[in-house]
Amino acid sequence: MANVIKHTGSLTTAEIAALALSLAHLGTGPQSVTARRGLRHVFEHLELDDDVIATTLSTLTTPLPPDVARRARAVAGAITTRQVVRIQYLDAAGHLTIRDVEPVTCLVHRSHWYLAGWCRLRRGIRAFRFDRIVSVEPTDLPARPHLAERYLPFQRRKAA
Repeated sequence: MANVIKHTGSLTTAEIAALALSLAHLGTGPQSVTARRGLRHVFEHLELDDDVIATTLSTLTTPLPPDVARRARAVAGAITTRQVVRIQYLDAAGHLTIRDVEPVTCLVHRSHWYLAGWCRLRRGIRAFRFDRIVSVEPTDLPARPHLAERYLPFQRRKAA
């Protein structure tokens, strides 16, 4: 019989996102299957009448392809160590750019994972779809500390 821990509290969106990112690059081994099942349990009591939320939660609990998972691990490491990453990014129009990015957080919206951070090339907050990131190269450049709450491009802004 398995041990079960009853938990009456709820996780914050930041905690869910961090857990999901950790799971996303685990691959498809037995531990990742069990971990994803646990994350799905977190969502059991949510009302999923919103199509966007349902799609996003499905993406959170689906393994990333191996090449995308490798890039996710590099980004996650850079977030932890607060280091700039150099990415090659293929935009929606097919243009390839090389950008130095101060990675802040990773997030999921609908069926895509994103790196959210400060793009030094564009001098602003940008979100980069993981499946369009061609490569991630860690640098020795320190990234400035940023509040993740300011880097969530899909949230609604409060009126001033």
